[in-house]
Amino acid sequence: MHPQHHTLFIDYCAYFNGNGDFFECHEVLEEYWKDIAPGNKKHPLVGYVQLATGLYHWRRGNATGAFKILHKALTNFQVNKGNVFFNEIDYTKLLLQLTETLSHIQMGKSFQAFQLPLTPTLQNLVTARIQLLPESNPNYLLHKHMLRDRSHILAERQESKQRKSRR
Repeated sequence: MHPQHHTLFIDYCAYFNGNGDFFECHEVLEEYWKDIAPGNKKHPLVGYVQLATGLYHWRRGNATGAFKILHKALTNFQVNKGNVFFNEIDYTKLLLQLTETLSHIQMGKSFQAFQLPLTPTLQNLVTARIQLLPESNPNYLLHKHMLRDRSHILAERQESKQRKSRR
């Protein structure tokens, strides 16, 4: 199986192109990255995570943070040119879109999403996955990091504190 046909990569593309849930893009692709290249911060999946994170920041009005992380994504993509994780993406068009986005941020323009330029094979897989996505609420997508259920995160933090206090 081609690594871009992995369920988590397809999910990333579906969230990105389908409903613009860049927060969820980050979540699913970080999981994939940790499975196949944990700790390798130069892996192309990190660039894709940075791309989604940067767009999430820009949508929320954090132009400075968006520019920084999107510039890191661009650098990651350039360093990884020819990597298998660009086989099912129009690499040249992706870099052009990312460069234009950075320019728009520098000019103070409002958030504007773009679509990942997928090959027909990957597009078919992603389109099928998009059909299964729940309807999205724009306000929820904008503030997802604050509105999501964080109970498992808080429980993990509490457990970590307890372990440290026992030492």
